[in-house]
Amino acid sequence: MSRTVLREALRTLTSKGLIGSRPRVGTRVRQKSAWNLLDADLLDWYSRIAEPMAFALKLQEMREMIEPYAAGLAADAYTDETLRALAAAHASMVAARNVDEWVRADLQFHLSVLTACSNELLIPLGALIERTLEAQLRLNAKRADVFNASLAEHTAVFEAIRARDAAAARAAMASLLGVTRGRIEG
Repeated sequence: MSRTVLREALRTLTSKGLIGSRPRVGTRVRQKSAWNLLDADLLDWYSRIAEPMAFALKLQEMREMIEPYAAGLAADAYTDETLRALAAAHASMVAARNVDEWVRADLQFHLSVLTACSNELLIPLGALIERTLEAQLRLNAKRADVFNASLAEHTAVFEAIRARDAAAARAAMASLLGVTRGRIEG
């Protein structure tokens, strides 16, 4: 391995918070609390080594903090374009015939809610958690009696957003995430 490749690898690991390098001390692995888990690569790597149930609950906690509020914002701020994308994702959920189709549509639904909220600081969050969220959605779909068991809850979120009822959208998303939490814990 060349020095250039090594330096670039160390620079990448440093930017992700995994290592720290100081003169006369050397390069050391940093404590997990210093890692930048909001880096898409690092989040993906960490999800592969973390205890699956603990990681799923941490991701769920994050979703419960963000998604109900985002659904309320989406009800207030959606455009014709973002509502069409949300409607298309919902229609794909309705039409899904197997777990793979459902998971793709479900993921697109949640990403569309974040996009429809029109908050440029929340939108990238969807892209950040996309890979780990997809794995969680797949697991939840497989744990349910039928893969589309939460269609009614998704429909309630969609209808509240479309009606521009922010309070109902927040409540519907919180209810949907409560169902998800029940499957994770069950």
